[in-house]
Amino acid sequence: MSAGERAEGTAGEVSGVDMTTHLGTLELPNPVLTASGCSAAGRELDPFLDVAGLGAVVTKSIARAARPGRATPRMAETPSGMLNSIGLQGPGIEAFLAKDVPWLRERGARAVVSIAGGDAAEFAELAGRLAELGPEGGISALEVNISCPNVANRGLVFACDPAASTQVIAGVVEVVAGRLPVLAKLSPDVTDIVEIARACLDAGADGLAMINTTLGMVIDTDTLRPVLAGITGGLSGPAIRPIAVRCIYQVHAAMRAGALRPAPIVGIGGVRTGLDALQLVAAGACAVQVGTATFNDPSAPERVLGELRHALAERGFARFVDAIGRAHD
Repeated sequence: MSAGERAEGTAGEVSGVDMTTHLGTLELPNPVLTASGCSAAGRELDPFLDVAGLGAVVTKSIARAARPGRATPRMAETPSGMLNSIGLQGPGIEAFLAKDVPWLRERGARAVVSIAGGDAAEFAELAGRLAELGPEGGISALEVNISCPNVANRGLVFACDPAASTQVIAGVVEVVAGRLPVLAKLSPDVTDIVEIARACLDAGADGLAMINTTLGMVIDTDTLRPVLAGITGGLSGPAIRPIAVRCIYQVHAAMRAGALRPAPIVGIGGVRTGLDALQLVAAGACAVQVGTATFNDPSAPERVLGELRHALAERGFARFVDAIGRAHD
């Protein structure tokens, strides 16, 4: 019995709920995905759940070359989450294509590949390589990480500037040429997230992933020095869920009002339970990602799926998609 089935069993009998959802042209059997950066390409979770049973596995952000990441210490617990200052550590695109993509295909998982670059040209290069493989080669969609707050140069946070966001997304969309859905991952560290969403959608993004971590800092009260070697890091976990709900609600409301082109939103931020996920869905998300929760519960994505299905059934929903954006009705 899977963790999702166990979660349903403990909550009582649940009628069937159609959990199908779509990210542009990509149909997913259910709306629960992993979150980028929390389980590499899914291998760490493989002993605890069936990665093929999730909506998709979102990989750690892939860059052109291997990166060692930032100096340690680069993680710190907070009262309701954690800070990370990993700095996009990773093996690079060649190693990813040689090792991780075949593994994901063997497992039957749908792979949403997160890409990160130092400039628009690197993003486009990575997108082109992955689009060449396409769904037949095991790539289901791209998540364009224009919002990681952990790079050493804060000038590289493209998602804080509409023009920079436009440049990156337009370049990716051009080389992908419709072969894969393109999701722009947005940062909450902006004055008007609707403005950034508009820039990405106008540039051709098929959907939005929101939100990434928000920039934070911890000081050691014994040494009175920053805990993280990189000084600041990305705050994730339950502490940022209300921020994610607010951002998703604002962007979905703008879509309903005709101020933005309608597009799927993947909700990210502090999802620990099925009810947490339901908040993001009611705000306007058509899928959710589970990340930080996997550090203390590696089966969390599968469990959240079961809990979300049960919560929908309890509320009389026969289809998941009917709950999307219900907070606006």
